[in-house]
Amino acid sequence: MILNAYNDTTDIDARYRGGDNSKTVSKPATTLFGVFAGACSVYGNTPIDVVKTRMQGLEAKKYKNTINCAYQILKTEGLFAFYKGTVPRLCRVCLDVALTFTLYDSIMEYANKLWKT
Repeated sequence: MILNAYNDTTDIDARYRGGDNSKTVSKPATTLFGVFAGACSVYGNTPIDVVKTRMQGLEAKKYKNTINCAYQILKTEGLFAFYKGTVPRLCRVCLDVALTFTLYDSIMEYANKLWKT
């Protein structure tokens, strides 16, 4: 999910620049695209993680199966219960992914200059 979001945003950036893929994406843009990719990952995966955590927790016996767990959460706590814990995770993952992609691009740029590929 992270790589798809990152690749899609860099493709949009390339189209915005006239379809020229030979130009490198700027460091601030790479960082911003990493933040966006991290946010997509968090909002896409958090509901699954909430259900998984409930199924592994101390009160797991009150659910028949995973589908029943998701249904009970929705029925008793509402839709937003699937996004409990999103803010701290969002901060951590966005920073992590932004740094990862920025460092990766910087290292690859340096390596390409070093070995002139």
